[in-house]
Amino acid sequence: MKSFLLSTLIISNFVTAGETFKNNNNTANETSFRDFVKWTFTGKNPKRVQIETSEEWKNLDKNSSNYAIWIGHATYLVDNGDLTILTDPVFSKRVSPFLWLGPRRLISPAMSIKELPKIDVITLSHNHYDHLDISSLKEINKLNPDASFLVPKGDKKLLVKSGIKNVKEFLWWENLKISETKFTFTPVQHWSARGLRDRNKSLWGGWFINSSSKILYHAGDTGYSDDFKETKLRLGSPDYAFIPIGAYDPQWFMSYSHVNPSEAVQIAKDLGATNSFAMHWGTFILTDEDVLEPFLLLEQEIRALNLPKNFFRAPKPGELISLLGGD
Repeated sequence: MKSFLLSTLIISNFVTAGETFKNNNNTANETSFRDFVKWTFTGKNPKRVQIETSEEWKNLDKNSSNYAIWIGHATYLVDNGDLTILTDPVFSKRVSPFLWLGPRRLISPAMSIKELPKIDVITLSHNHYDHLDISSLKEINKLNPDASFLVPKGDKKLLVKSGIKNVKEFLWWENLKISETKFTFTPVQHWSARGLRDRNKSLWGGWFINSSSKILYHAGDTGYSDDFKETKLRLGSPDYAFIPIGAYDPQWFMSYSHVNPSEAVQIAKDLGATNSFAMHWGTFILTDEDVLEPFLLLEQEIRALNLPKNFFRAPKPGELISLLGGD
């Protein structure tokens, strides 16, 4: 049986309560509540397994810079040589409005919040519970009171209500320079909701992070679209991209909102990214694919296209990734 949380999120996709934002292709998710019921009763229950993790992050010291660490799901700790950035931080045991119900972590976060270095900027891609975790954000804010929280248009009030004050909202293509790094909010194909009556009342997107030494891109959560070609056209190609590869099965139901590994590789190609890293897999069971399948299919796609292994790879949570080139 699917979790109550996932049911709530999917059902909200069929509630029309004053929609505010739309995807660039001007089409809506065509799945129906009947499709949801079909999936609920015919879908699989993948076996709970743990992916391999690493403790390389413990090699960090106060002088470390130009690195990335996958903490789990869509959460990356990134130091670009100018700022220390945390993407979609989710450290809770469940992604749910409840402590006792909803998708439960398969693996612990590679690092705890208290083990993180000083954080300068937190980026949020959209307000789904597996990307916007208020409990984690409050704790991060408490330890990093000067940090900036960059959020999609419509989500600021949620953070301010929780006592987080340094919040800035963005529409697509709006940008902000912090220190020597420019953050631009870019379009992806997805949707938003945290309940039954707020569908698409806040925006969703990716983050293009440009400094003098390197360009990073975090895709958030997305289906495949032409948005990535447009991002490259407007902003150029990132040196390093963080792209989701999981939560796609069954594709007849999920493909509008989530990419499979083959589509993820195509996103990397559309962006012209030099190096890409996987996320959004192996941390929670949200859909029907086996836990390890996204990793296996990604490797299969890289071999089939005869691409270099470092073009797009799936790092272990906790692995220390150099952002100095030559990975």
